[in-house]
Amino acid sequence: MTFDVSAVRALYPALADGHAYLDGAAGTQVPVSVIDAIADAYRAGIGNLGGAFAASRRSDLIVEQARAAVADLVGGTADGVVFGPSATALAYRMSEALSRQWTTDDEIVVSRLDHDSNIRPWIQAAGRIGALVRWAEFDPATGELPAEQYAELVGPRTRLVAVTAASNAIGTRPDVASIAGYAHAVGALCYVDGVHATPHVPVDIAALGADFYATSAYKWSGPHVAAVVADPALLETVWPDKLAPSSNAVPWRFERGTLPFADLAGVTAAVDHLAGLGTLGAGGGPVAGATRRERILASMAAVEAHEAALFARLLDGIAALGDVTLYGKAARRAPTAFFNVGAVDPAAVAGHLASQGVNVWDGDNYAYELCQVLGLQSEGAVRAGIVHYNDDSDVDRLLSGVAEMAAR
Repeated sequence: MTFDVSAVRALYPALADGHAYLDGAAGTQVPVSVIDAIADAYRAGIGNLGGAFAASRRSDLIVEQARAAVADLVGGTADGVVFGPSATALAYRMSEALSRQWTTDDEIVVSRLDHDSNIRPWIQAAGRIGALVRWAEFDPATGELPAEQYAELVGPRTRLVAVTAASNAIGTRPDVASIAGYAHAVGALCYVDGVHATPHVPVDIAALGADFYATSAYKWSGPHVAAVVADPALLETVWPDKLAPSSNAVPWRFERGTLPFADLAGVTAAVDHLAGLGTLGAGGGPVAGATRRERILASMAAVEAHEAALFARLLDGIAALGDVTLYGKAARRAPTAFFNVGAVDPAAVAGHLASQGVNVWDGDNYAYELCQVLGLQSEGAVRAGIVHYNDDSDVDRLLSGVAEMAAR
């Protein structure tokens, strides 16, 4: 496999502004193929679904292709792909529907490592029912989320375990398969937030044991569309609130209102973009007859290796700076650094970096519980994340700017 980051960067028009886009954990830039796919859908003409005319049939096909693309990306089936405006909106939608099957005797398990969108919807749903909420704790020193604690947290009354596949703040990638195993052993469901994992590693929802897997296209070079992927047979057992005339079929009954058809064309283009990032053949092209799923797995393995090398460069550079505190040191993590520079306000660090053309975020980044545990509830920290279009110069510019702040 090969990974030519210069060729990849040339596909992204936004990168021509010369900025170091290290803000990908909050949303990536999009390649020209995605921009063109969205524009082409509008140019060709689209209509609502189910019509007898050509524009409507184009929308039907766009939705069908987008479901198949997301299924290929994560290892699901097209009929189990539910689209929505964001992972947060879908988590609320699913929590409202699933909690109808809970009682006051039931329990759920959430994790303090997670983005709040995989915490608050579940504890609010449990609160309405009167179900008990149990908390999985991460190690503040390492950022690890020990899977073994779930042996005590999960029991015969557990109905759902919600856990992240990668922390959006400190990058920790827990042992989701083991955690899901504890859930399944007692007949509970496992809802996995894959928003921060999907852009960085090959994903196989069956291997993870995810009954529900959430992902957001705008984190992997697509438009602002999210999806939850599940076994269609499982979705058949869940009934959300819906309009009377809207479809009762799966996955349609979970999708409230009209879908964003042009954006869904961009979702397919984004998956195809990811599938082309690596190569399978020794000669630099895909192996003849390789499926899109096979090409995605190869590409994402190449992406993971590329990002790991850049992240090692970033971590070595931070370690060489004496007045920088890095949070989270898990053995397996996404390439995301959460850090503070001495006693400097994180917003001031982010502002200084912005003045140098380096894009990063500051604050809690919706890792609300995590920041409470780390004592960062007031101002949070600085977050810099690597994605596949970043290169050595991006990391070096970040380190230079941080060094300037550390020297003050």
